Amino acid sequence: MSELQDQRAKIYVAGHQGLVGSAILRQLNKLGFSNIATRTSHELDLRDQAAVNTFFEAERPDYIFLAAARVGGILANSTYPAQFIYDNLMIATNVIHAACVYKARKLLNLGSSCIYPKLAPQPLKEEYLLTGPLEPTNRAYALAKIAAIELCDHYRTQYGCNFISAMPTNLYGPGDNFDLQSSHVLPALMSKIVAAKHAGAAAVEIWGTGQPLREFLYVDDLADACIFLMKHFDDPGPINVGTGVDLSIRNLAELICEIADYGGELVFDSSKPDGTPRKLMDVSRLTAIGWQARTSLREGIQKTLAWYLSEHRLSGLLSKTS
Repeated sequence: MSELQDQRAKIYVAGHQGLVGSAILRQLNKLGFSNIATRTSHELDLRDQAAVNTFFEAERPDYIFLAAARVGGILANSTYPAQFIYDNLMIATNVIHAACVYKARKLLNLGSSCIYPKLAPQPLKEEYLLTGPLEPTNRAYALAKIAAIELCDHYRTQYGCNFISAMPTNLYGPGDNFDLQSSHVLPALMSKIVAAKHAGAAAVEIWGTGQPLREFLYVDDLADACIFLMKHFDDPGPINVGTGVDLSIRNLAELICEIADYGGELVFDSSKPDGTPRKLMDVSRLTAIGWQARTSLREGIQKTLAWYLSEHRLSGLLSKTS
């Protein structure tokens, strides 16, 4: 087992400025790892194979956290499917191949719960992968993430590479994307509700019926899980990372309103797409090897809201954030 124990080992965090990568970087620093290579997307375009190979030849990382990706919500996925499949295929192909060529000890590939079929049984077990049609609104992104899992497994089979794939559920936390044109549901709701509070608006409009069920994982918990898996997991195929608990979009919006102290009406626009009816991860495999999430949804939303208000200099806006 190629455990991440030596704090002198060279670690490459791909996508270190993103939601997931920045959380992994925070956790590594907290644990005393200091030999960490990072590059911004301007310094290193991971879609450029020659540039990736040059970087790997110079840095020779022992451990790689592949957290770089083009990500977004339903609107972004539906509007830019070619960019989503191309960028994510190129990033995964170049980094995974270079990790093999330059003999990295281990790579952790990060995917998404959207890899599973739209109407797969719930909760989602790892073996449901490729058993049915995908959700059309994020098919391009999902296919790229499935391809990355296949790359890891086939490089393992053919070359003996210790490449693993973790599939997190819906993520949120400090550093999230709150742009309504490209964000996921939780930060989008938070942004809308804070804006309504700030404007004194009587109502907030929300896409869809509010009925779909979603599971949410605080990003620092995911970072902890990634380092745990890098130390203790060496199997092929995806492993789910989540809380094993879900709630409706309506209930999520109501919880954010409560935490944000907003008393306006929630208006659901059923003409807008709901996406997959339910996405709940079966996390029994991860639990069995000794990891489970620590941060409750309420606590995570409180922390995320406090960060968001601070970033937008709105800390004095609300009378309470808990």
